[in-house]
Amino acid sequence: MATLTHQESVTAEYLQVSSNARKRFIIIIVAGVILLVIGLLLAAFHIGEAAHEGVAAHGATAGHEGTAHHGSPIWIKRLLVSLWHNNVFFTGVSVVGTVFMAIQYVAYAGWSVLIKRINEAMSAWVLPGGVLLVLIFGASLINNDIFHWTLPGIMTKGSPNYDHIIAGKAGFLSVPFYLIRTISYITIWVVFTNKLRALSLAEDLNGGTEYFHKSITASALFLVLFAVTSSMSAWDWVMSIDTHWFSTMFGWYVFASWWVSGIAATTLCVIILKQMGYLSFVQAGHLHDLGKFMFGFSIFWTYVWFSQFMLIWYANLPEESVYFNQRLGGFNGQYTWLFFFNLLINFAFPFLVLMTRDAKRQMIMLKIVSIAILIGHWFDFYLMIMPATMQANNGFIIEFGVALVFLGSFLLLLTKRLSQASLVPLHHPFLDESVHHTT
Repeated sequence: MATLTHQESVTAEYLQVSSNARKRFIIIIVAGVILLVIGLLLAAFHIGEAAHEGVAAHGATAGHEGTAHHGSPIWIKRLLVSLWHNNVFFTGVSVVGTVFMAIQYVAYAGWSVLIKRINEAMSAWVLPGGVLLVLIFGASLINNDIFHWTLPGIMTKGSPNYDHIIAGKAGFLSVPFYLIRTISYITIWVVFTNKLRALSLAEDLNGGTEYFHKSITASALFLVLFAVTSSMSAWDWVMSIDTHWFSTMFGWYVFASWWVSGIAATTLCVIILKQMGYLSFVQAGHLHDLGKFMFGFSIFWTYVWFSQFMLIWYANLPEESVYFNQRLGGFNGQYTWLFFFNLLINFAFPFLVLMTRDAKRQMIMLKIVSIAILIGHWFDFYLMIMPATMQANNGFIIEFGVALVFLGSFLLLLTKRLSQASLVPLHHPFLDESVHHTT
């Protein structure tokens, strides 16, 4: 009888996306395009690059000597690398929406029912993000601008480009196999994202517990597959950029960055909708739980970061330490400030701000921390990708411009999906538990 009683007290809420909101998202995209064009022009005419002269070869011990000097012109290469960086980040944040929802299903969690539709909407980017990954990878093959292992002849003995270390990985690092893997990851993510969304909408329409139990089964299978595909995608999309280097913890590291970013995005959406007058049944207890997730998983990200760094630093093996040498002092210290900023914004700031119970229940504090985490982990992916690809020829104008284009596009898809169904899943069997949730 629970479904009958909560239907009497809880009504559907539909998000009305105003024309002004859409205009703001389009303005973000336009601002990004303008910034991107300015950055491309500055890079094309080598304006402001004096500081980079003579630095590009520094730190070449990474195993891709001179990659900054081969391939496309710097401005084209920066554009492709930035597209890859932003798309990997946004695709990861998007799929976390499905992962978070799946975890709630298999845990039989009731508190999160009221925010479930936000997770469903976040995952709208998975399909376009997957298509873009394939397209950007294809474009990068023209002049081998992102992945050093795609250089012609690099795995062929006798070739001037031959690299025996990379040749030893030829079975895994081949373009056809790479594309098969990437398409497989995205297909799995999209299939289960759409499956859980379809079951959720059918439950809204028809009621009953049948769809809930089907969702649990689908979620359990998805989480098993995601445990494998998330690590493998991290190896393919990020770690293989540093072709010689490897870390057995890297899959966890990338997942931790995606995961805490996805929770921050969820929290930010809840707060903004709440401030707009929606999600009236979301209370301080829900915010408190989201705050605990952000607090706890910021520490988890730091734990993985420290474990990876400490072991590599302590062993001091050249083939491992080169990754951190590039980012901590390499290229005349160009990335050193970002290395420490990464720790400050992704660990120290959320840890200190969200330490108290009250802070986790205040929308303004959670809003600030959510934005900081999203910005911080965008820079985290920047630090993973830029030193190996652009070396000393990096910058921020092009990168910020591309980020704004992605952000505006992501928000358009997110709000469109949010507006297509009630923000409150009225027939979810645990809705009452969520409505009366307190901590």
